[in-house]
Amino acid sequence: MQSIYAMHQNGSDNFEKEEKFLFFSIDSIQDLYLTMVSSLMEICKKESEFLHKSSLKHLATTAERNPNNKFINNAVFQILAENNSLSIGIETRKIDSWYLNQDYIMLLLNAIKQSQYYIDYMSNAKQSFEEDKQLIVDLFVNVIAPNEKLYEHLEDDKLTWIDDIPLVNTLIAKQLKALEPIENDNFRVPRVYKDTEDKDFAKDLFRKTVLNEKELAKQFADKTPNWDSDRIAELDTIILKMAICEFMKFPSIPVKVTLNEYLELAKEYSTPKSSLFINGILDNLVKEMTTNKTMMKTGRGLM
Repeated sequence: MQSIYAMHQNGSDNFEKEEKFLFFSIDSIQDLYLTMVSSLMEICKKESEFLHKSSLKHLATTAERNPNNKFINNAVFQILAENNSLSIGIETRKIDSWYLNQDYIMLLLNAIKQSQYYIDYMSNAKQSFEEDKQLIVDLFVNVIAPNEKLYEHLEDDKLTWIDDIPLVNTLIAKQLKALEPIENDNFRVPRVYKDTEDKDFAKDLFRKTVLNEKELAKQFADKTPNWDSDRIAELDTIILKMAICEFMKFPSIPVKVTLNEYLELAKEYSTPKSSLFINGILDNLVKEMTTNKTMMKTGRGLM
């Protein structure tokens, strides 16, 4: 949707260039994922360095000479540091932004140390895997992910990440909650695509929508008698075209799935009344196409 909108805004007809950028944007979701996970590793590393330097000070206090290492010995940090899937992903995708942006790691570390989660954790002399895991989950969900400065940094780093940040953070939180002791090796960097068909769908939907825009627009032209075409929000017309494209050119996608997905897009990205407007048009169109048999879905229960 955003790629098609960008083409319209730029007046671009360079189909190959826009498609290439589309897949660059999708692939970079994994970079965001690796960046966020590696922030945990960098936080541990930075605190380890701080404790070591403090212990070497000429006039180090007793506490500095014998620091409480409970935080840096957290089992989750060890799991992440020793995980092959994560190491390979960081190396392959060349994730090194924290090396150049240590101030953000310090910002996060300071926020962590001021949090009640950290204070309560460090005050307990005992250490267990479940407590270690709960701390990292709490810190990631309530301290790191919502940090506005971090969000602004990520937004500046890659504009395409803006809409992916909540999705990626939710996934990481889910993975952290499901962690088990290190010997189970149950942490895996997720793939961007489920399979080749998944990637092909993104390509086909983009191509079939862009290459058939005039044909798709005709399908709802007479369904908006009280609206001039230039009064309909451009994003709404794109959403309508994409939904109709799925109706007509993707026989294996259930109608209800298409309706739900595009109504959610309208609620999230378009005007306050767009979802009702789009729902009305698509609902009438589905009835008409079903009657005229111009929308043929294959498989059981797809209508």
